[in-house]
Amino acid sequence: MQIQNLKLLNFRNYNQLAVTFDNHLNIIYGKNGSGKTNLVEAIYVLAITRSFRQINDKTLIKSGTNLTKIEGMLNDEFQTTFKIIINNDGKKVKINNNKITRISDYVSKINVVLFNPNDLKMIKDTPSIRRKYLNIGLSQLHIEYLKKLNDYNKLLKIRNAYLKQMYLNGNAMTTYLQVITEKLIDSGLEIYQMRENYLKNLNLYLKDIYKKIALDGDLVVQYDSDYQNKSRKELINLYNKNLKRDLAFGKTNIGIHHDDFHLYLDEYDLKDYGSEGQQKNAVIAWKFSEICIFKKEKNVTPILILDDLLSELDVEKIKNILQFIEQDIQTFITTTEIEKLSFLLKDKNYKKFFISNGLLEEVE
Repeated sequence: MQIQNLKLLNFRNYNQLAVTFDNHLNIIYGKNGSGKTNLVEAIYVLAITRSFRQINDKTLIKSGTNLTKIEGMLNDEFQTTFKIIINNDGKKVKINNNKITRISDYVSKINVVLFNPNDLKMIKDTPSIRRKYLNIGLSQLHIEYLKKLNDYNKLLKIRNAYLKQMYLNGNAMTTYLQVITEKLIDSGLEIYQMRENYLKNLNLYLKDIYKKIALDGDLVVQYDSDYQNKSRKELINLYNKNLKRDLAFGKTNIGIHHDDFHLYLDEYDLKDYGSEGQQKNAVIAWKFSEICIFKKEKNVTPILILDDLLSELDVEKIKNILQFIEQDIQTFITTTEIEKLSFLLKDKNYKKFFISNGLLEEVE
């Protein structure tokens, strides 16, 4: 899978841009604040329909304008044009100029794996942040996952609203609640199984890739869920036991919306005991493991974006990481230190782009 060309209108600090990329390696360099990350962000938004930054969609619109457009042509088995239009009224997505009414029918068409320094939040931050990373990976891999997750969240909202109603009205009638609870459990079990399989597959690659990057240490991911090792009947009993607590809080206190995972290096939780370098290496190993999963499960090679990967890394460490870039992976690397990539550019086809103040120039 490769993005052949990209067109931008009023995106971030770009007025207009039309660029054709190399099918293998694209180096994007320039000073900090010049627009390097904005360019790869546009590719990511085209794939996922939202930014990897924690922002509102409207922030993507260039100041002083009222809409932004991102359009890209992808080569896979066929050439396909994807377009996203964002304005003050919301967001529209199109494939070959045909409007797609549901975002869940669009996501998973373009597969992208991104590393950005903020991805360390996957280790350092809250369970909800880690679930977002899990959901993005699974949504790209399985078109039905996002639909299942949306269905679960709707059922959760209904159950929480009914719990509040029961508490306020002193209503002890639980027949309807039981029906909703069992539907929620059934939906949660499907999502739990998909998450468990995904993380099991990650573990098939994580240890080996981490060792090749860091040269030492055993890395594994551990999944934590209320649904772990429980049958449907056991879960129904668990929800019934928690009913008084749910009523008191007016919300559902157990379920896959509380799922979490942790990365362990040599049996130590990286969140609590890992150095910054170990955490960064673990996240990079996670990203390359995702590529392996896409290839195995979907028979697709995703687009790889390495945004500001090189900062604070020496050349040997960079070599250890970039050994995983194979010829069939279209890769985008942003950097302020292009000299660190001189070893990579000797034997590979590539394009170099210099960016300054939102102006892009291809460099021979």
